[in-house]
Amino acid sequence: MTEISSMIITHAKASISDIEGAWHGTVEALLHVLHSNELVQECVVLMTCNRVEVYVVSPKGSKVLFEYMKKMGVPDRIIEFNDHEESLVHLMRVACGLESMIVGEDQILGQLKELYHDARVAGVTGKVLDTAFEKAIHVGKRVRSETRINKGSVSIGSAAVDLAEAELGTLQGKTVVVIGAGAMGSLVAHALAHKDVSVVYVANRTFDRGEVLARELGGIAIPYGEKDRYIASSDVVISATSAPHPVLTVEILRQILEDRNNSNNHNDPEGGGHDLLLIDIANPRDIEDSVVDLPGVILHNIDGLKAISDSNLYKRMQETKKVEQIIEDEYALLTIQYKRQKADKIISSLYSQVEELRIRERERAINRLSSKHTLGDFERGVFDDLTHAITNKLLAEPTKTLRDAAAEDDADFLAATAALFRLDEK
Repeated sequence: MTEISSMIITHAKASISDIEGAWHGTVEALLHVLHSNELVQECVVLMTCNRVEVYVVSPKGSKVLFEYMKKMGVPDRIIEFNDHEESLVHLMRVACGLESMIVGEDQILGQLKELYHDARVAGVTGKVLDTAFEKAIHVGKRVRSETRINKGSVSIGSAAVDLAEAELGTLQGKTVVVIGAGAMGSLVAHALAHKDVSVVYVANRTFDRGEVLARELGGIAIPYGEKDRYIASSDVVISATSAPHPVLTVEILRQILEDRNNSNNHNDPEGGGHDLLLIDIANPRDIEDSVVDLPGVILHNIDGLKAISDSNLYKRMQETKKVEQIIEDEYALLTIQYKRQKADKIISSLYSQVEELRIRERERAINRLSSKHTLGDFERGVFDDLTHAITNKLLAEPTKTLRDAAAEDDADFLAATAALFRLDEK
């Protein structure tokens, strides 16, 4: 069996600009270039913002990948070349999130499934890579159901959203104002996108930038100068600007709360209190600490969120031992699966040879009987079923024995079987 070779470029060694420079076109184009090489039997390309990984099945895999690297002008300092075993283990680690910037993140498994699907649709995969990627996807799903590797927010933005949900019980049907459309604000808003909130208002000093983020999320961009009016009728405010001074002071919040109390527009569907939840994830602070002295205000800041984030990351890291054990167990099963596949070609040839003999002898028997008796479809069906049953039962034990021999790396037994029945292994 020809084995897998891979070329790995990830955030571990490469910068974002390095990774972008290694793309050289779409995934479809890369697959076409690779598969057009006469030495490449199968290929898959994983391409995300944090990685470009090329997997090939080839008798000269290392040579093919090295030449591809030189042709694309990718510096060798950022590349890792893996042999068959290393490729399989790395692929499973990727599917589990162990190779991600944020350990255990879920997005990579979906990306892996999608890119593998694209390669299959393009017709450039085969039994070797199909087996590897189906196993990796299975392992990725298994670790997420059997461990807590993906549990708990490990970014400040997602931790802020989880905190808001914990404080309110649910974010479903709630109104949220996000102040700031920078990197942190974007993380917050994207985390909110999965919480079924009633509406997300995005306020940013540059309205166009806020509008872009709001459009991505199905939210509403509001003028920065009007944010106080929207805060007065909201349930949650998450502030993440880069302003050098507080954007929500005690005086501003006091006026907002007065407007809020005088307004008939803020209705709590559960009939509870009307406290305004403020979460400040900016550095320096966006919200003055003294606002906690105002009645009807709950304030959390980045210090508490960072502690939550660090704690969750620690818990995820503790889960990596369980994940690595699952990978080790699944790799052992995958190795046996590949070894047994070595016998498949011999078994297939053996079945084909016996099937030809079965059909020939079935027809000879039917012709002899037809010269003496009239045979209908029923009688012919009986002959067909009989000969099928005999050949299947005859080959069942040899099939098992051949696969067991392959699993035990008994190449001599496989070769002897092929020679004994004059089977073509090429």
